[in-house]
Amino acid sequence: MFLEPTPLTAKLVGLWPMDIAISPNDDGLPGIAQLSNIVGAIMTVGLILSVLALIVSAIMWGFGANSSNPHMASQGKLGVIISCVAAIICGASVTLINFFWHVGQTL
Repeated sequence: MFLEPTPLTAKLVGLWPMDIAISPNDDGLPGIAQLSNIVGAIMTVGLILSVLALIVSAIMWGFGANSSNPHMASQGKLGVIISCVAAIICGASVTLINFFWHVGQTL
């Protein structure tokens, strides 16, 4: 039950594996430069808030450890870890996005 290819299906199959070359550009839409500045400012705010959270969590950890309050000490430890991870993500976000962009381009 094999069907013979018609000229139309042969033409469609010949068109199927087309190469599409699209790359990001920074002049395609108005406001891209301003959006880039906004994202940079948000990254700065994220890093500043991570430092603030680290300081508050370290103080909480110290008070919990010195007052023999294990719950407060463990919450302070968790806050220190979370704030450090948040700072790593904020600082490495551009590198991570570029890495996965290049990985996606090789697929």
